[in-house]
Amino acid sequence: MDFSASTVLCLGDLMLDRFAYGDIERISPEAPVPVLRLTRTTEMLGGAGNVANNIDSLGGNAVLVGLLGSDSAAHTVRGIVARTRGIIGRLVETPRRPTICKTRYVASGQQVVRTDDESRLPVDATEEDALISAMEAVAGSVQAIVLSDYGKGAVSDAVIASAVRAGRVQGIPVFVDPKSEDFARYQGVTCLTPNLKELAAASRMPVGDEASVIAAARKVMAQAGAAAILATRSEKGMILVEASGAVTVTPARAREVFDVSGAGDTAIAALALAHASGRSLAQAVPIANAAAGVVVSKAGTATPHIAEVMHELGADDEGRWQPPSLSTLALAASLTDHWKALGLTVGFTNGCFDLVHAGHIALLAAARSQCDRLIVALNTDASVRALKGPTRPINDLEKRAQVIAAIRYVDCVLAFDEETPLELIRRLMPHVLIKGADYTLEGVVGGDVVRATGGRVYLAPLVDGQSTSGMVRQIRDTEAELDGNPPASLPVLES
Repeated sequence: MDFSASTVLCLGDLMLDRFAYGDIERISPEAPVPVLRLTRTTEMLGGAGNVANNIDSLGGNAVLVGLLGSDSAAHTVRGIVARTRGIIGRLVETPRRPTICKTRYVASGQQVVRTDDESRLPVDATEEDALISAMEAVAGSVQAIVLSDYGKGAVSDAVIASAVRAGRVQGIPVFVDPKSEDFARYQGVTCLTPNLKELAAASRMPVGDEASVIAAARKVMAQAGAAAILATRSEKGMILVEASGAVTVTPARAREVFDVSGAGDTAIAALALAHASGRSLAQAVPIANAAAGVVVSKAGTATPHIAEVMHELGADDEGRWQPPSLSTLALAASLTDHWKALGLTVGFTNGCFDLVHAGHIALLAAARSQCDRLIVALNTDASVRALKGPTRPINDLEKRAQVIAAIRYVDCVLAFDEETPLELIRRLMPHVLIKGADYTLEGVVGGDVVRATGGRVYLAPLVDGQSTSGMVRQIRDTEAELDGNPPASLPVLES
């Protein structure tokens, strides 16, 4: 899946999400409350900004339109947008209201308290006109519009009507993540993406089973004059109900759920992006479902990387998508950057891996024990011939990549044509470089590069008597023995 040619306009309630982490070690002497000793703070885009973040993480492009105050939080938001490759900011500054900022205080993995800095004032005509102007200025250069309504005022009736009008003029879909119980406000949009609680409140109908969800969706779809309703059902998956009468039920894959924060933003981002790239809504739903499944398995407000979504789709029982066995350098680099941003340790090893044997598996298992994610670089066929001679490899690169990618310790496979993977190591800059114990620390190619950036080299123990050359000799010796003295269990062909 390549979404790099697709751009989605994200308009709505823009927020700054702060996470303040620390330790609670005592109770305050001033009042019976815990004292949180802060150790670090992280900041990221929230609300409509999180939808844009998801689009960027999935490899697409986003134009972000929203309101900011004249304050330090606004400066922080602008800085994050400027640093994010896939997001273009069309941000409206207003002196009437502060930038919406949510600060979550976390200790021992648990949220202790949250503070919200926001205004309850409705948007005025000046702010509304500025949002509409910013949207209309870019509507001709995008393939879809997403309205992210968090009930903070930016998605007003006038903004909704203008987005629907722009969508019709440009021939592009308009998606809405609704917060209002009155779905008639969203008249004429392409698709609404309520969760079960929102669907039940808007329809005033039960949503306890699939039939009830479908009936409720049809009711609110008629109220909104929408082309479709995508009901997100948490661990039960999603149901798409279209005005044509078509229903698509996509179950969620069983998983351990760490945090559902932001899953709705991920779902609408992936749905809009997949639809903008040319897929039908029904084809886009499994992608949205997989993307949401990835983020709920992570702690905190997270975003899915496109490679993670492809792996998730590959795990689907119906096998609609399969992840690539052999990644490109661009995909591997993007995935590595994503892992690093999540604080994961990235490991790297390389080799021919021609006939995979117990020694290879032991090496990969040892390598994975040293990191959270493991990249394996394979010599190309030409590179193997240069190292091993004209009769090698026995298996070509594609077959070797398929085998290595199927091993559970491996997270990414790519190839190199040079004598050594030094350029790959310089580009990916892993935290840990792994080779077998038949090397020395000083003799590992790229070891000096990795150590210079604070990384390390690990020499994995070897399994005695295991080698591809040994396997080849054993097979040939066995064939020769059978040719000369066929065992009794094999029939002897008479001439």
